[in-house]
Amino acid sequence: MKWLAYFSNLKLLLLLTPIMLSGLITISNFGDDNQLFYKQLIWIVISVSAFIVLSNISYDWLKTTDFVLKFYLASLALLTITVLLGKVTKGSQAWLSFGFASFQPSDFTKLALIILLAKYFSKRHIEIANIRHILVSGVYALIPFLLIMLQPDLGSGLVILAIWGGMILVSGIRLRHLLLVVGTSAAGFALAWVFLFVPYQKNRILNFLDPLRDIRGSGYNAYQSIIAIGNGGAAGTGVGYGTQSELKYLPEYKTDFVFAAFAEEWGFVGAFTLIILFVSILVYFIYLAYVAKSNFETLFTYGVVFWLLTHATINIGMNLGVLPVTGLPLPYMSYGGSHLLLETVAAAMVMGMARTRKSIHRSKVDIEIAGLG
Repeated sequence: MKWLAYFSNLKLLLLLTPIMLSGLITISNFGDDNQLFYKQLIWIVISVSAFIVLSNISYDWLKTTDFVLKFYLASLALLTITVLLGKVTKGSQAWLSFGFASFQPSDFTKLALIILLAKYFSKRHIEIANIRHILVSGVYALIPFLLIMLQPDLGSGLVILAIWGGMILVSGIRLRHLLLVVGTSAAGFALAWVFLFVPYQKNRILNFLDPLRDIRGSGYNAYQSIIAIGNGGAAGTGVGYGTQSELKYLPEYKTDFVFAAFAEEWGFVGAFTLIILFVSILVYFIYLAYVAKSNFETLFTYGVVFWLLTHATINIGMNLGVLPVTGLPLPYMSYGGSHLLLETVAAAMVMGMARTRKSIHRSKVDIEIAGLG
């Protein structure tokens, strides 16, 4: 029923909106220039409007091979243009600038890869035990991964691999093939360390292994993040009274370290509530994947789950000092329009696909019961 779909969309908005507003409040500068605050507010309005529209349409057209391939190839073209002509920001050439706004094509690629893999695996669901399909799908993921690493953008590269690995896992991969994937990934990491990782990326990983290794240099951000979270205590310092962020001790508190800035002002209670909101969204999506009408919808929804889960886990982990700093934004919360819009579009597509679900009609159940009688 339509009213049931509207109610489901509203429930998800009630989970997403507090996260968006938490990020908006955290990035505001009380008494200072609030240009970024107003930009983010505009992006939130655009994203919520897009969600309302896109969550109420059908996505059967998304399954056509022609569209899937064109969408995927378009994402690769954007990545290639970025490598050649992209805007360099903080050592990474990961953005395309249009003067009034910047766009990160890797976010577009994550969505394109999810659609492609959902299409590929859903057509070969019974044959997934054949390692050939794992290798072919791996090539689909490897091409954007290499283009992203040329920027270089380790965080987004890890998300690409996580999406691929997660989707082959839920597709029914055999244990021996899973071990092969894990072994290949380990070997790939070793090769990337030698040939792909640039010095600052290696330093971030080394700082993760030894947090006190260089707290005045490459480890400064992570160290200040831990201080900010600890300073928040149980109840927080209060909105606008976070010393680490307001006094600029904590770098990138509007993007990479927005969770630490939020935790300082809202404390353990606020940070825990935020994590509960994220978990609730992911659990709800997993439920929708379970009741989806076909393998395509199931795999697409799981792909979005792995996308958001990887972003949130790495971002919160690096804020807590338990994972290396990779520069990944916190979904729906960090400042930035392109990632916010595409994450919201992905959520809207999940809800649009969930408008029709697996169900057993009462008439069919009645017939089966009558037959047994």
